[in-house]
Amino acid sequence: MDAYSYLSVLLSIILGLAITQVLQGYRALLLASGRVKISPAVLIWSVLILLFAAQAWWASFGLRDRTQWDFLSLAVILLQMILLYMLAALVFPDVGSTDPVDLIEHSDKYRHAFFGFLIAMLVTSIAKTLILDHQLPSPTNLGFHLLLMAIAAAGMFSRNHRLHIALALAASIGFLSYVALLFARL
Repeated sequence: MDAYSYLSVLLSIILGLAITQVLQGYRALLLASGRVKISPAVLIWSVLILLFAAQAWWASFGLRDRTQWDFLSLAVILLQMILLYMLAALVFPDVGSTDPVDLIEHSDKYRHAFFGFLIAMLVTSIAKTLILDHQLPSPTNLGFHLLLMAIAAAGMFSRNHRLHIALALAASIGFLSYVALLFARL
């Protein structure tokens, strides 16, 4: 077995767990539908997390021809996936059997952690390119990372729910543009 195949199994497990977290959140919200106060921002971020996971899996395929691996390379890739998992774990609250579920309140309570993990994931993504390729990402790639970091920083420091909806929409447009420009084909 080549090193990439060995590594890809672990990455796939972590990405699968992240996807599972979001899908279980959707299930919990459906089962508690009469008790849920919806937040468009949270729902948009949940879809984005699924897209982040799909893009991370897609981009990891680009590592298949890499022959030289070291622990630092493994560690930075794993860290990026772990941070993505943490985003997925925080996007929805744990839903009890009888309590009301307020997605706006949940997102406000955990906004520092959520957006902090997003910023850390983006910084780790840049570090991954530095460690694996010994250079910064391309200017376009780096620009998208910085844009998403700015969106996350604004979300971290604002409690305004309308702004959070706008930030989630801006992040969606930015991320979809990022994928279309840089990852449409491998």
